[in-house]
Amino acid sequence: MDTDLLDRLIGEKHDCLCELREMGERQLELVHAGAVEGLLDVLVAKQRVLAQLQKIERDLDPFRDQDAGGRTWRSEEARRRCARRLEQCASLLAEVVGQEKESQDELIRRRDLVASQLEDVHQALRARGAYAASPRPAAGQLDLLSEA
Repeated sequence: MDTDLLDRLIGEKHDCLCELREMGERQLELVHAGAVEGLLDVLVAKQRVLAQLQKIERDLDPFRDQDAGGRTWRSEEARRRCARRLEQCASLLAEVVGQEKESQDELIRRRDLVASQLEDVHQALRARGAYAASPRPAAGQLDLLSEA
């Protein structure tokens, strides 16, 4: 039955999205902790799950053009279960997208903070260089321009 395949694919999609949500939680923890190495490991693992999800979506393509009311299901319960999982998939996808947005925002905030700190260091080095390059009074001369 085609609906058996549809039900199985929706179940696989649901499983992938649950896994992505869990990985997204871990990703957020690592971003907040500044743990770049662990973050890279999670991103690599997420990429594999995303590839699997893309394959499932391609496998679902033939069902998109079908009339949902014309499908024959093993039972009304099987149809309702599949519909519930499909609704859960939409909710899970929204959560995953929200996690990605939050991670991206935090990474941008951290990047901007580091850039600001680097600019402060650069300004301090320039000031130090300018001070070091200024002429010093020769021994035995009095410097009347110094403030301290």
